[in-house]
Amino acid sequence: MDAGFSITLPRQAYTVAVVRDILDTHLHRGGLCRECVDDILLAASEAGSNAVEHGAPDPDYTVETELGPRWCEVRVSHTGRAPDDAHLAELFAQETVPLPAPETESGRGIVLMRYLMDEVAFQDEPRTMVVLRKRRTACDRPLESPPSERSTRYALL
Repeated sequence: MDAGFSITLPRQAYTVAVVRDILDTHLHRGGLCRECVDDILLAASEAGSNAVEHGAPDPDYTVETELGPRWCEVRVSHTGRAPDDAHLAELFAQETVPLPAPETESGRGIVLMRYLMDEVAFQDEPRTMVVLRKRRTACDRPLESPPSERSTRYALL
C-alpha cells in the first residue's frame, strides 16, 4: 500500500511546525525509523521555511508526500518566484554546494537538504518546487502489504 497526503497552508512561519507534526505522524506510522524520519523532518522544515520566506506574492504553499515501498518523497511548492531561479537550480544540481561565510545568517538550507536526503531537486516551472527523496532502508519496517495498483491519498483542507 502506498500512502500520501497533500496540505496547503498560509505562508506564515508557524505553519512549518504544523507540517512537521503531520509529517512526523505520517512517516512514523508508515514504518520509517526515527533517524530517517528526523532527517526528512529537518529537510522538509528547511524547504518549508524557504517557501514561507521567499514564496511571495503567493499567499500559501503546498506540501505533498508520497510514501511507497522503496521511497519517501516530499514536495514543497508555491507559485511565487524564487529570488534567483537559475542560480538556485544550479546550486541544487552541483556536485558540492559552497557553504556561506560563517557570519552569514542564512544560506545553509540546500547543504542540509542534500546531506540529509538521498535525492534533492529544484523545479521552477510551473511551480517553484523542492523535491526531497529518501530511500526506505533496512531499519524501516516494511509496509503492511505488498505494493498494489491502488494507492491511498489524504487531503487536509
